[in-house]
Amino acid sequence: MNFEHFYTANSDFPNRYISPEKLFSYLQTNLKDYIQEIGRSYLDKPIYKLSVGTGKINILAWSQMHGNESNATHAMLDLLKSFDKAPELKANLFSKISLDFIFMLNPDGSEKWTRLNASEIDLNRDFHNEASKEIKFLKNLATSKKYDYALNLHEQRTIFTTDGIHPATLSFLAPSENVERTVTDNRKKCMAVIADVYNHLKELIPNQIGRYSDEFYPTSTGDNFIKAGMPTILFEGGHFADDYSRKETRKYYTIALYYALKSISELDSDITGWEAYQEIPENQETHYDVVYRNVKLNTDHECILDIAVQYREVYEEGKDEISFIPFVIEAGDVKKRKGWLEIDCTGKKYISDTKYPKLEAEVNFKIED
Repeated sequence: MNFEHFYTANSDFPNRYISPEKLFSYLQTNLKDYIQEIGRSYLDKPIYKLSVGTGKINILAWSQMHGNESNATHAMLDLLKSFDKAPELKANLFSKISLDFIFMLNPDGSEKWTRLNASEIDLNRDFHNEASKEIKFLKNLATSKKYDYALNLHEQRTIFTTDGIHPATLSFLAPSENVERTVTDNRKKCMAVIADVYNHLKELIPNQIGRYSDEFYPTSTGDNFIKAGMPTILFEGGHFADDYSRKETRKYYTIALYYALKSISELDSDITGWEAYQEIPENQETHYDVVYRNVKLNTDHECILDIAVQYREVYEEGKDEISFIPFVIEAGDVKKRKGWLEIDCTGKKYISDTKYPKLEAEVNFKIED
């Protein structure tokens, strides 16, 4: 039976935004026997590791290295909730693996809904400099025992598709260990797991699973972990049609996380089936959130163009959810890109205080019949 049958969203966290304090309270109330504080952030917030399982295969995973990427935190919370419906699956899985999961590695960024931490450092580009406190906690944990696999859990922007049509709702990567992108045994271990996950999910979300570029990034966490010998799998949660709150993405992220852990428990460092990884289509940058087509501006000469808009996700203190603020990204001939929402403005009025839309500025125009 597909794990989708057991999926249950954790109702304590209904929004895409997760308050760190609410998460900490939940962990202390519901999972206090399984959590341990591994350090404190730049702004002195706790960073918790959840440890579950008694198996011999050791797995390290972490969520919200980038504070504005909450799907992996949701996925772990939802996975534990889903296991209430599937105690036998839970017992079987955790008899084979031991999972250390860092919740919200960047709680300061998570509170403000920013990619960077409070000292404006991208943790995923701080592997060597160690300018952030938080990356040191992750690296210290990674060397504290022999981990057989690592799961580097992220989200990606709405711009990506698998084929120019379907959104890349989930994307995966077996990171490169060098500039040459050599397919090493460690990469094959990752590829085998990803291929198995792909086989389970491709019927659930057909044409919506992609493969991230395997360009080598010398300062990134995943590339350096795998270079050091720890097979590391990148997850990227992405767009699902008409679902900017990413509730559907959250669901399939959870299902993918389960199948990744299950595959790891069964493969146990074997590379059987790794070749199927190459069948996964590579992500393409093809979309904006909204494209207004054939907009006739209020100029002295006839000027008809396209206007591309992308939402920026903003958190305002005291609110329960993020807001989506539309910004103009491109104006002119936007035929090389599509919009998840396309609006034909032929014969309609462009109403604005300015003659031309200003790039990188919040949308200040209306289209009326």
